[in-house]
Amino acid sequence: MTWTTRPRFDLGDGLSGIVAGSGALVLLIHGVGLRAEAWAPQIDALSRYFRVIAADLPGHGKSRLGAEAALEDYTARLARALNHPAVVIGHSMGAMIALDLARTVPGRVRGVAALNAIFRRGPEAKTAVQARAEYLSGAVRPDPEPTLRRWFGAADTEARRICRTWLEGVDAAGYRAAYGVFAREDGPSDATLRGLRCPALFMTGGQEPNSTPAMSEAMAALAPRGRVEVVSDAAHMMPMTHSAGVSERLLRFVKECQNDDD
Repeated sequence: MTWTTRPRFDLGDGLSGIVAGSGALVLLIHGVGLRAEAWAPQIDALSRYFRVIAADLPGHGKSRLGAEAALEDYTARLARALNHPAVVIGHSMGAMIALDLARTVPGRVRGVAALNAIFRRGPEAKTAVQARAEYLSGAVRPDPEPTLRRWFGAADTEARRICRTWLEGVDAAGYRAAYGVFAREDGPSDATLRGLRCPALFMTGGQEPNSTPAMSEAMAALAPRGRVEVVSDAAHMMPMTHSAGVSERLLRFVKECQNDDD
């Protein structure tokens, strides 16, 4: 099974993660409700060439929930675990954190890849995500089915089943804290994007209704070294549903970042 639970390593400051491979560092940051294993195909592909750390977000997997109330709080926790320069790759909320790391600790970010990242949600999408955030109590886990329908549709796949398991087992307070930040944020500022010093890849799915190709194109246009790639038949969970194509694109990008830095 691709997404079998893997051993954890202490990343410091209450964070845990999967560590594999050797060489230049790649940091992977997952989205709300998931855990480091969501990156399993990418861990396997990238760790053949690089040292890969896939972190559990605070309040997810084996990472301790702190007092996270804003995006900057999550960024600060991850920054303390980033002891060496790395190519940072994030998915969904993880993409928000990855881009914020490139803003706050640019000397430690050799390249940044933002997968399925939001940027300036429309009014309807903003209302919907904020309503979902307000529904969360932090004491009881929500029914995962609406989330799974948004991510996978009705298809009964291995990826859908494992995501159900993760959502049913996630710490309710950790989920609420992260989703609240995700709902309040509207993507990086224009100034953040224009100020990126490193190569920046914005990748999303052609069938993605929320983190749309137009959003990725707009961010890439603002970033001095930005580019966009669209996986035409993928949607929000493309690192899992289209793992081979996503891994291939990420491997190419990370190698380019390393060559750029040499």
